[in-house]
Amino acid sequence: MDRCIVLVDAGYLLGAAASLLAGEPSRSRITVDHTALIQGLRERAESDTQQPLLRIYWFDGAPDRVPQPEHRRLRVMPRVTVRLGALTRSDGRWAQKGVDAAMHAELTELARNRACSDVVLVTGDGDLLPGMMAAKEHGVAVHLWAVQAADGDYNQSEDLVAEADERRVLDRTWITKAVRAKDYTGVCAPQPAPRPEIAAILSAPLPESALGAATERPAPQHRHPAAGPGQNGTEERVPAAKGVPTPKDLAALRAPGTQPAQPPASATLRWSSDKGWVDRPTAEPPEAASMPTLAQLTTAEQRWADREEDITTVGGDPFEVGQVFARRWVERLGDQNHLQKLSGMYPRIPHRVDGELLRYAARFGLLAHKDDQIDERDRYAIRAGFWREISVRTGVEHSPVDD
Repeated sequence: MDRCIVLVDAGYLLGAAASLLAGEPSRSRITVDHTALIQGLRERAESDTQQPLLRIYWFDGAPDRVPQPEHRRLRVMPRVTVRLGALTRSDGRWAQKGVDAAMHAELTELARNRACSDVVLVTGDGDLLPGMMAAKEHGVAVHLWAVQAADGDYNQSEDLVAEADERRVLDRTWITKAVRAKDYTGVCAPQPAPRPEIAAILSAPLPESALGAATERPAPQHRHPAAGPGQNGTEERVPAAKGVPTPKDLAALRAPGTQPAQPPASATLRWSSDKGWVDRPTAEPPEAASMPTLAQLTTAEQRWADREEDITTVGGDPFEVGQVFARRWVERLGDQNHLQKLSGMYPRIPHRVDGELLRYAARFGLLAHKDDQIDERDRYAIRAGFWREISVRTGVEHSPVDD
């Protein structure tokens, strides 16, 4: 077939671009315009091979192979197919697993089925050498593209370079059409200004009322290290006391085999919000329990439209995610009294709505992968975005910090 196919190792392409523009291979240091990048790859491939493009394959790693926001945007683009390997953390570093094997399998299968006349490989890994050789044996011309190295040297396997039919270097000028460093270096935009709502959350101190509650909390029934070894001959450690009991702390007061113990009268739950630490009673008011969820307010047609918006326009920033969720919830409320009631509950979001909000945020890759929970800073930002949108809709300003 007289057409070309592009196989992209995203880890190599974006890592090398980060090294070139930001001085280190961390992809968190760069901002990528994926639409411009895909268009640039297509135009360059068709120009170099003199063949029309059949498809671009984008190979990348993702925790548990769950598509991240960038993957979800890429896979709905025309002529783009996303293939995901695993992303694992070892010794404090992230590593891709299965990406090279997937590229090798795709390359050899395309060549064996004569799906194209030319293949463009954007990679530097020598593990792809057998696949390159097999493709050449099936009559496919192999074009190897490199990203300009920061030190001017090769950033590809020498064996891979030697075996390629054609080689091209994507230089700084080409890269910067779609990729920018986040830090200001003269060829890119400065970092975005910090949001005061999130800064206020993270700097808010624990109130005196919460500190006072800590002195009234009964001591947990655990053996102290000084009391001697436990039954198995080892010392039992007692976790450090916290200022205010959390739901997990209250659950720990339950004795095995007995009915749940009543929490101390002074016990309160900690509610994180853009107001700092706020003490609230453990029970929700009746109006909070009756608050409708977004799922209850959403029709099948709206659910489809929401998915399209999530994929194509929502970037996955925690603050933005909270705003999008709140906007949809408010716009679909039939009874606006619910909105006024919610505004009066600030900074507490009803359990059902808050849980749905966090589950929605998890779709955008905001989970801390070590324990499948959303990072504390991201939770603050998600809820701050939610309340910011509620403030806009109601005209009631929810101040981040009490005066």
